[in-house]
Amino acid sequence: MIAIAAVDKNWAIGYKGDLLISLPEDQKGVFRKYTAGNTVAFGRKTLQTFKDEKLLPKRVNIILTRNQSFEKEGAVILHNEDQLREYERSHPDEKIFLIGGEEVYKTMLHLCNEAIITSIKKEFTADAYFPNLDELDDWELTEEEPEIMSEKGVAFTVKHYRRIV
Repeated sequence: MIAIAAVDKNWAIGYKGDLLISLPEDQKGVFRKYTAGNTVAFGRKTLQTFKDEKLLPKRVNIILTRNQSFEKEGAVILHNEDQLREYERSHPDEKIFLIGGEEVYKTMLHLCNEAIITSIKKEFTADAYFPNLDELDDWELTEEEPEIMSEKGVAFTVKHYRRIV
């Protein structure tokens, strides 16, 4: 499994249930590039941040929720880590991307062997965070792509991390 997120200088990912900033170059050039045609797993609260709560197109959408009665047409609904692990085992040819939010990252990051992090060169007011991989002993930075300047006037780089086994 691969975690993918956009973080600010403090590893923040959101504020009041929304993204910190929407960077078209990240959404199209990074997020879509990696996740299109693959499987994305995310929490129910993250679904609520999608426009009209529409599932992401051209992807298998897995929604993680403790709510046993939750339903969403077209999505795979899973309720815990064991179910996600079983899904991964039973779909060995699928690339699964963990896409948020904060609680999903904190509780499921240990299932990931890779992480693709859009590192935004700015600080934002935030209340949701991604674990700081630079401070975790079991993760290493393997590649950092050249800096990109967004049309919104904010620079970012894409960093690739790998779990050290």
